[in-house]
Amino acid sequence: MSAIKHKEQRVGVFIDVQNLYHSAKHIHGSRVNFKEVLKSATDGRKLVRASAYVIKTEAGEERSFFEALTKLGIEMRVKDLQIFPGGMKKGDWDVGMAVDAIRLSSQLDAVVLVTGDGDFVPLVEYLKFNRGVQVEVMAFERTASSKLIEAVDIFTNIGQGNQYLLGKINNKQGR
Repeated sequence: MSAIKHKEQRVGVFIDVQNLYHSAKHIHGSRVNFKEVLKSATDGRKLVRASAYVIKTEAGEERSFFEALTKLGIEMRVKDLQIFPGGMKKGDWDVGMAVDAIRLSSQLDAVVLVTGDGDFVPLVEYLKFNRGVQVEVMAFERTASSKLIEAVDIFTNIGQGNQYLLGKINNKQGR
C-alpha cells in the first residue's frame, strides 16, 4: 500500500452507509461523522462525485439524515427497503455501488470506497488492473474484510480517529 495522493487527482467517493452505520453502532455505540469522512476521503484532491448508498424505510424516519448528507455535497442514491413474504427484510446496494464506480472510473484517478465489505474485492481488482485507477478504502478495521484491506492501494482505519465519530447512539431510537 504505497500509493501517492496529490492535489490534481480526480476523486470519486462511494459510501456504503449501512456498512458504516452498523460498524459504528456495534463497535463504538456511536454514529459516523460523514463530514470528516468526506474531508479525509478527498484529502485536498478534486472531488468529482460523492455518493451515499442508503435504504429508505417505510416510516421515512431517516429523512433528516439524508438531508444532512445532501447538504455536505453528497449525492443520495436511495432504495426502498425490500420486505419479503414471511417478514424477511433486505436492503443492499453492492451492485449499484460497483456499477457506479465502474461507470465513473474513466473520469477518476482515485476511487474511495467507504465500506469494509469484502464483496467489493473483485471491484477493487477490476478498477486497479483494468482501469488503472488508484483504489482506497475507508472503514472500521475491526469489521472490515482483511482481503479488502489487502487488495486496496490505501486503507484508512476510521476506527482509530475520534474525528470520524459523533456522540453516542440513543439505544431506544437506534440512531
